Amino acid sequence: MKEKKQDSYRVTPKKMDEPDNYKKGRGAQINTKNRFLKDQHVREHVEGIDDWTEKQEPTQYLEQEAKSLVNKVTSPDVGMWYSMNPYMGCEHGCIYCYARNAHEYWGYSAGLDFERKIIVKMNAPQLLRKYLMHPKWEGVPISLSGNTDCYQPAEQKYRLTRSLLEVCNSFNQPVGIISKNGGMVRDKDILKEMANKKLASVMVTITSLNEDLRRVMEPRTTTSMQRLRLIKELSEEGIPVGVMMGPMIPGLNDHEMQRIMLAAKEHGATSAAYTFVRLNGSVKLLFHDWLYKNFPDRADKVWHMIEQSHGGQVNDTRFGVRMRGEGDIAEIISQQYRKYGKLYGMNAEELDLDTTTFRRPGAQGRLFD
Repeated sequence: MKEKKQDSYRVTPKKMDEPDNYKKGRGAQINTKNRFLKDQHVREHVEGIDDWTEKQEPTQYLEQEAKSLVNKVTSPDVGMWYSMNPYMGCEHGCIYCYARNAHEYWGYSAGLDFERKIIVKMNAPQLLRKYLMHPKWEGVPISLSGNTDCYQPAEQKYRLTRSLLEVCNSFNQPVGIISKNGGMVRDKDILKEMANKKLASVMVTITSLNEDLRRVMEPRTTTSMQRLRLIKELSEEGIPVGVMMGPMIPGLNDHEMQRIMLAAKEHGATSAAYTFVRLNGSVKLLFHDWLYKNFPDRADKVWHMIEQSHGGQVNDTRFGVRMRGEGDIAEIISQQYRKYGKLYGMNAEELDLDTTTFRRPGAQGRLFD
Protein backbone atom coordinates (compact mmCIF):
# COMPACT_ATOMS: atom_id res chain seq x y z
CA MET A 1 0.00 0.00 0.00
CA LYS A 2 1.45 3.31 -1.10
CA GLU A 3 1.98 5.95 1.53
CA LYS A 4 0.00 9.10 0.88
CA LYS A 5 2.27 12.06 0.26
CA GLN A 6 1.76 15.14 2.35
CA ASP A 7 0.82 18.40 0.69
CA SER A 8 4.19 19.96 -0.08
CA TYR A 9 2.55 23.38 -0.01
CA ARG A 10 1.08 23.00 3.43
CA VAL A 11 1.83 26.07 5.49
CA THR A 12 1.99 25.35 9.21
CA PRO A 13 3.11 27.98 11.71
CA LYS A 14 6.03 27.04 13.91
CA LYS A 15 5.05 26.67 17.56
CA MET A 16 6.47 29.30 19.85
CA ASP A 17 9.33 28.31 22.16
CA GLU A 18 7.54 30.34 24.83
CA PRO A 19 3.82 29.94 24.02
CA ASP A 20 2.79 32.13 26.96
CA ASN A 21 4.32 35.11 25.17
CA TYR A 22 2.15 34.63 22.09
CA LYS A 23 -1.30 36.18 22.29
CA LYS A 24 -3.51 33.45 20.95
CA GLY A 25 -6.68 34.63 19.28
CA ARG A 26 -5.06 37.89 18.19
CA GLY A 27 -3.43 38.69 14.88
CA ALA A 28 -1.18 41.52 16.03
CA GLN A 29 1.20 40.68 18.85
CA ILE A 30 2.22 44.24 19.64
CA ASN A 31 0.88 47.77 19.74
CA THR A 32 2.72 49.98 17.27
CA LYS A 33 3.23 53.67 17.96
CA ASN A 34 0.52 56.08 16.93
CA ARG A 35 2.06 58.66 14.60
CA PHE A 36 -0.39 61.32 15.79
CA LEU A 37 0.38 61.09 19.51
CA LYS A 38 3.30 62.91 21.08
CA ASP A 39 3.43 60.92 24.32
CA GLN A 40 2.78 57.19 24.50
CA HIS A 41 3.25 54.35 26.96
CA VAL A 42 5.10 51.59 25.14
CA ARG A 43 7.41 48.73 25.93
CA GLU A 44 10.60 49.42 24.00
CA HIS A 45 12.60 46.34 25.02
CA VAL A 46 11.60 42.95 26.36
CA GLU A 47 14.59 42.96 28.69
CA GLY A 48 13.67 46.35 30.18
CA ILE A 49 13.79 46.60 33.97
CA ASP A 50 10.63 48.70 34.30
CA ASP A 51 7.53 47.01 35.66
CA TRP A 52 5.38 45.84 32.79
CA THR A 53 2.44 43.50 32.99
CA GLU A 54 0.95 41.96 29.89
CA LYS A 55 -2.33 40.10 29.92
CA GLN A 56 -4.98 39.00 27.52
CA GLU A 57 -7.29 41.98 27.56
CA PRO A 58 -10.93 41.41 26.59
CA THR A 59 -12.46 43.21 23.66
CA GLN A 60 -13.99 46.58 24.53
CA TYR A 61 -16.97 48.01 22.70
CA LEU A 62 -16.81 51.79 22.76
CA GLU A 63 -20.29 53.08 22.01
CA GLN A 64 -20.38 56.47 20.32
CA GLU A 65 -22.75 58.82 18.56
CA ALA A 66 -21.05 59.38 15.22
CA LYS A 67 -21.26 62.55 13.16
CA SER A 68 -21.21 60.83 9.77
CA LEU A 69 -21.48 57.38 8.23
CA VAL A 70 -21.39 57.36 4.43
CA ASN A 71 -18.03 58.19 2.85
CA LYS A 72 -17.20 58.95 -0.77
CA VAL A 73 -14.48 56.63 -2.08
CA THR A 74 -11.96 58.37 -4.33
CA SER A 75 -9.70 55.39 -5.02
CA PRO A 76 -10.25 53.84 -8.48
CA ASP A 77 -8.80 50.52 -7.27
CA VAL A 78 -11.50 49.28 -4.91
CA GLY A 79 -14.56 49.11 -7.14
CA MET A 80 -16.90 51.21 -5.01
CA TRP A 81 -18.18 54.77 -5.03
CA TYR A 82 -19.43 55.10 -1.47
CA SER A 83 -18.94 53.06 1.67
CA MET A 84 -20.28 52.90 5.22
CA ASN A 85 -18.83 51.20 8.28
CA PRO A 86 -20.90 50.81 11.45
CA TYR A 87 -17.83 49.61 13.36
CA MET A 88 -14.28 50.98 13.52
CA GLY A 89 -11.61 48.53 14.51
CA CYS A 90 -12.21 44.82 13.91
CA GLU A 91 -12.05 41.88 16.27
CA HIS A 92 -11.29 39.49 13.41
CA GLY A 93 -7.65 40.51 13.82
CA CYS A 94 -6.49 39.91 10.24
CA ILE A 95 -2.80 40.76 10.39
CA TYR A 96 -2.62 42.19 6.86
CA CYS A 97 -5.63 44.53 7.17
CA TYR A 98 -4.99 47.95 5.62
CA ALA A 99 -7.76 49.44 7.80
CA ARG A 100 -5.58 49.12 10.89
CA ASN A 101 -3.97 52.49 10.17
CA ALA A 102 -7.32 54.27 10.43
CA HIS A 103 -7.47 53.40 14.14
CA GLU A 104 -4.66 55.87 14.75
CA TYR A 105 -7.02 58.72 13.86
CA TRP A 106 -9.07 57.75 16.93
CA GLY A 107 -6.03 57.92 19.19
CA TYR A 108 -5.35 54.19 19.31
CA SER A 109 -2.71 51.83 17.96
CA ALA A 110 -3.05 49.97 14.68
CA GLY A 111 -1.91 46.84 16.48
CA LEU A 112 -3.68 45.17 19.37
CA ASP A 113 -5.86 48.23 19.97
CA PHE A 114 -7.41 47.76 16.52
CA GLU A 115 -8.61 44.30 17.58
CA ARG A 116 -9.50 45.05 21.20
CA LYS A 117 -11.07 48.51 21.09
CA ILE A 118 -14.06 48.45 18.75
CA ILE A 119 -15.83 51.75 18.14
CA VAL A 120 -19.56 51.21 17.69
CA LYS A 121 -21.52 53.87 15.83
CA MET A 122 -24.75 53.51 17.75
CA ASN A 123 -26.66 55.99 15.59
CA ALA A 124 -25.57 54.49 12.26
CA PRO A 125 -29.11 53.64 11.05
CA GLN A 126 -30.35 57.17 11.81
CA LEU A 127 -27.35 58.69 10.04
CA LEU A 128 -27.99 56.56 6.97
CA ARG A 129 -31.68 57.44 6.84
CA LYS A 130 -30.83 61.12 7.12
CA TYR A 131 -28.21 60.78 4.37
CA LEU A 132 -30.59 59.02 1.98
CA MET A 133 -33.25 61.67 2.57
CA HIS A 134 -31.00 64.37 1.12
CA PRO A 135 -32.68 65.64 -2.07
CA LYS A 136 -29.46 65.40 -4.09
CA TRP A 137 -28.85 61.73 -3.31
CA GLU A 138 -29.61 59.56 -6.35
CA GLY A 139 -29.36 56.02 -5.00
CA VAL A 140 -25.80 55.24 -6.08
CA PRO A 141 -24.68 51.84 -4.69
CA ILE A 142 -23.11 51.94 -1.24
CA SER A 143 -20.66 49.31 0.01
CA LEU A 144 -20.88 47.83 3.48
CA SER A 145 -17.42 46.99 4.86
CA GLY A 146 -15.37 49.32 2.74
CA ASN A 147 -13.01 49.45 5.71
CA THR A 148 -13.80 47.05 8.57
CA ASP A 149 -16.02 43.96 8.52
CA CYS A 150 -19.66 44.82 9.15
CA TYR A 151 -20.35 41.25 10.33
CA GLN A 152 -17.53 41.07 12.88
CA PRO A 153 -18.45 39.64 16.33
CA ALA A 154 -19.86 42.99 17.52
CA GLU A 155 -22.75 42.52 15.09
CA GLN A 156 -24.10 39.66 17.20
CA LYS A 157 -24.81 42.16 19.96
CA TYR A 158 -25.62 45.41 18.17
CA ARG A 159 -27.19 44.25 14.87
CA LEU A 160 -26.33 47.58 13.26
CA THR A 161 -25.67 45.98 9.88
CA ARG A 162 -29.13 44.43 9.97
CA SER A 163 -30.63 47.84 10.75
CA LEU A 164 -28.69 49.45 7.91
CA LEU A 165 -30.00 46.84 5.49
CA GLU A 166 -33.55 47.50 6.66
CA VAL A 167 -33.09 51.20 5.97
CA CYS A 168 -31.65 50.49 2.54
CA ASN A 169 -34.49 48.11 1.73
CA SER A 170 -37.11 50.74 2.62
CA PHE A 171 -35.43 53.22 0.25
CA ASN A 172 -34.62 50.68 -2.49
CA GLN A 173 -31.01 51.70 -1.94
CA PRO A 174 -28.59 49.23 -3.64
CA VAL A 175 -25.87 47.76 -1.42
CA GLY A 176 -22.75 45.68 -1.98
CA ILE A 177 -21.39 43.71 0.97
CA ILE A 178 -17.97 42.21 1.57
CA SER A 179 -17.37 40.06 4.63
CA LYS A 180 -15.60 36.94 5.86
CA ASN A 181 -18.02 36.18 8.68
CA GLY A 182 -20.58 33.40 8.49
CA GLY A 183 -22.90 35.47 10.67
CA MET A 184 -24.21 37.07 7.50
CA VAL A 185 -26.49 34.06 7.14
CA ARG A 186 -28.72 35.58 9.84
CA ASP A 187 -29.72 38.25 7.36
CA LYS A 188 -30.30 36.11 4.31
CA ASP A 189 -34.02 36.86 4.50
CA ILE A 190 -33.62 40.58 3.92
CA LEU A 191 -30.73 40.01 1.50
CA LYS A 192 -32.98 37.72 -0.53
CA GLU A 193 -35.72 40.34 -0.59
CA MET A 194 -33.27 42.98 -1.75
CA ALA A 195 -31.64 40.66 -4.28
CA ASN A 196 -35.04 40.00 -5.84
CA LYS A 197 -35.16 43.74 -6.52
CA LYS A 198 -31.53 43.74 -7.76
CA LEU A 199 -30.49 45.78 -4.74
CA ALA A 200 -27.91 43.50 -3.11
CA SER A 201 -24.76 41.58 -3.96
CA VAL A 202 -22.23 39.86 -1.70
CA MET A 203 -18.52 39.06 -1.80
CA VAL A 204 -17.25 36.50 0.71
CA THR A 205 -13.55 36.75 1.47
CA ILE A 206 -11.56 33.51 1.51
CA THR A 207 -7.79 33.84 1.73
CA SER A 208 -6.91 30.23 2.57
CA LEU A 209 -8.37 26.76 2.85
CA ASN A 210 -5.56 25.86 5.26
CA GLU A 211 -6.96 26.17 8.77
CA ASP A 212 -3.51 26.24 10.37
CA LEU A 213 -2.73 29.37 8.38
CA ARG A 214 -6.14 30.95 8.91
CA ARG A 215 -5.99 30.56 12.69
CA VAL A 216 -2.91 32.75 12.97
CA MET A 217 -3.49 35.07 10.01
CA GLU A 218 -7.21 35.74 10.66
CA PRO A 219 -7.63 34.43 14.23
CA ARG A 220 -11.22 35.41 15.03
CA THR A 221 -12.84 34.74 11.70
CA THR A 222 -15.06 31.85 10.72
CA THR A 223 -13.43 28.84 9.08
CA SER A 224 -13.08 28.49 5.33
CA MET A 225 -15.69 25.72 5.34
CA GLN A 226 -18.17 28.00 7.10
CA ARG A 227 -17.53 30.67 4.48
CA LEU A 228 -18.12 28.17 1.69
CA ARG A 229 -21.38 27.14 3.36
CA LEU A 230 -22.30 30.82 3.53
CA ILE A 231 -21.73 31.13 -0.22
CA LYS A 232 -23.89 28.06 -0.77
CA GLU A 233 -26.77 29.26 1.40
CA LEU A 234 -26.80 32.74 -0.11
CA SER A 235 -26.59 31.51 -3.69
CA GLU A 236 -29.43 29.04 -3.09
CA GLU A 237 -31.58 32.00 -2.07
CA GLY A 238 -30.84 33.74 -5.37
CA ILE A 239 -28.44 36.27 -3.85
CA PRO A 240 -25.56 37.12 -6.20
CA VAL A 241 -22.41 36.04 -4.40
CA GLY A 242 -18.74 35.95 -5.31
CA VAL A 243 -15.43 35.17 -3.67
CA MET A 244 -12.81 37.74 -2.76
CA MET A 245 -9.31 36.27 -2.54
CA GLY A 246 -7.49 39.03 -0.80
CA PRO A 247 -4.80 39.44 -0.15
CA MET A 248 -2.70 36.92 -2.02
CA ILE A 249 0.63 36.64 -0.19
CA PRO A 250 3.51 34.99 -2.07
CA GLY A 251 4.95 32.07 -0.15
CA LEU A 252 1.91 31.77 2.12
CA ASN A 253 -1.37 31.47 0.26
CA ASP A 254 -0.80 32.38 -3.41
CA HIS A 255 -0.65 28.71 -4.41
CA GLU A 256 -4.24 28.27 -3.18
CA MET A 257 -5.91 30.54 -5.71
CA GLN A 258 -7.12 27.74 -7.98
CA ARG A 259 -8.46 25.64 -5.10
CA ILE A 260 -10.28 28.59 -3.57
CA MET A 261 -11.90 29.55 -6.88
CA LEU A 262 -12.94 25.96 -7.60
CA ALA A 263 -14.40 25.45 -4.11
CA ALA A 264 -16.27 28.76 -4.31
CA LYS A 265 -17.63 27.88 -7.74
CA GLU A 266 -18.81 24.48 -6.53
CA HIS A 267 -20.70 26.21 -3.70
CA GLY A 268 -22.46 28.68 -5.97
CA ALA A 269 -20.17 31.67 -6.43
CA THR A 270 -20.47 33.33 -9.83
CA SER A 271 -17.77 35.98 -9.54
CA ALA A 272 -14.27 36.37 -8.17
CA ALA A 273 -11.77 39.08 -7.35
CA TYR A 274 -8.37 39.28 -5.68
CA THR A 275 -5.83 41.72 -4.31
CA PHE A 276 -2.08 41.43 -3.84
CA VAL A 277 -0.72 42.07 -0.36
CA ARG A 278 0.54 45.55 0.41
CA LEU A 279 1.75 46.62 3.82
CA ASN A 280 1.00 50.28 4.34
CA GLY A 281 1.82 52.39 7.39
CA SER A 282 1.98 50.52 10.68
CA VAL A 283 0.78 47.32 8.99
CA LYS A 284 4.36 46.91 7.72
CA LEU A 285 5.70 46.64 11.28
CA LEU A 286 2.84 44.45 12.51
CA PHE A 287 3.07 42.02 9.59
CA HIS A 288 6.85 41.78 9.88
CA ASP A 289 6.62 40.95 13.58
CA TRP A 290 3.87 38.40 12.95
CA LEU A 291 5.63 36.79 9.99
CA TYR A 292 8.93 36.18 11.75
CA LYS A 293 7.21 34.83 14.86
CA ASN A 294 4.97 32.39 12.99
CA PHE A 295 7.04 31.42 9.96
CA PRO A 296 10.72 31.83 10.83
CA ASP A 297 11.65 29.17 8.29
CA ARG A 298 10.33 31.17 5.32
CA ALA A 299 9.95 34.71 6.64
CA ASP A 300 12.91 36.13 4.71
CA LYS A 301 11.67 34.60 1.46
CA VAL A 302 8.10 35.85 1.88
CA TRP A 303 9.23 39.34 2.85
CA HIS A 304 11.60 39.64 -0.11
CA MET A 305 8.96 38.40 -2.55
CA ILE A 306 6.59 41.10 -1.33
CA GLU A 307 9.37 43.65 -1.81
CA GLN A 308 10.07 42.38 -5.32
CA SER A 309 6.44 42.95 -6.19
CA HIS A 310 6.38 46.56 -5.00
CA GLY A 311 9.55 47.99 -6.49
CA GLY A 312 11.76 47.11 -3.52
CA GLN A 313 9.21 48.22 -0.92
CA VAL A 314 6.36 46.36 0.78
CA ASN A 315 3.82 49.03 -0.12
CA ASP A 316 2.94 51.00 -3.23
CA THR A 317 0.66 54.03 -3.23
CA ARG A 318 0.16 54.26 -6.99
CA PHE A 319 -3.41 53.77 -8.15
CA GLY A 320 -3.74 50.90 -10.60
CA VAL A 321 -0.64 49.16 -9.24
CA ARG A 322 -0.88 49.08 -5.45
CA MET A 323 -3.61 46.43 -5.30
CA ARG A 324 -2.05 44.14 -7.93
CA GLY A 325 1.72 44.53 -7.54
CA GLU A 326 4.13 44.30 -10.44
CA GLY A 327 6.97 42.10 -11.60
CA ASP A 328 7.23 38.36 -12.22
CA ILE A 329 5.63 37.15 -8.98
CA ALA A 330 2.62 39.46 -9.24
CA GLU A 331 2.22 38.56 -12.91
CA ILE A 332 2.15 34.82 -12.14
CA ILE A 333 -0.66 35.39 -9.66
CA SER A 334 -2.50 37.55 -12.18
CA GLN A 335 -2.17 34.85 -14.83
CA GLN A 336 -3.59 32.26 -12.43
CA TYR A 337 -6.55 34.51 -11.72
CA ARG A 338 -7.33 35.01 -15.41
CA LYS A 339 -6.79 31.36 -16.33
CA TYR A 340 -8.89 29.79 -13.60
CA GLY A 341 -11.48 32.53 -13.65
CA LYS A 342 -12.15 31.69 -17.28
CA LEU A 343 -12.00 27.95 -16.64
CA TYR A 344 -14.60 28.11 -13.87
CA GLY A 345 -16.81 30.67 -15.57
CA MET A 346 -16.27 33.39 -13.02
CA ASN A 347 -17.37 36.93 -13.90
CA ALA A 348 -19.09 35.64 -17.03
CA GLU A 349 -21.89 38.14 -16.53
CA GLU A 350 -21.52 41.64 -15.17
CA LEU A 351 -23.81 42.36 -12.24
CA ASP A 352 -25.42 45.77 -12.16
CA LEU A 353 -27.42 46.78 -9.13
CA ASP A 354 -30.62 48.67 -9.91
CA THR A 355 -30.43 52.38 -9.12
CA THR A 356 -33.64 53.33 -10.92
CA THR A 357 -36.08 52.32 -8.17
CA PHE A 358 -34.59 54.42 -5.38
CA ARG A 359 -37.27 56.33 -3.49
CA ARG A 360 -37.65 58.30 -0.28
CA PRO A 361 -40.41 56.68 1.76
CA GLY A 362 -42.76 58.60 4.03
CA ALA A 363 -42.34 62.11 5.28
CA GLN A 364 -39.52 63.91 7.01
CA GLY A 365 -41.04 62.88 10.29
CA ARG A 366 -39.77 59.32 9.75
CA LEU A 367 -36.14 60.38 9.74
CA PHE A 368 -35.39 59.09 13.20
CA ASP A 369 -37.81 56.20 13.59
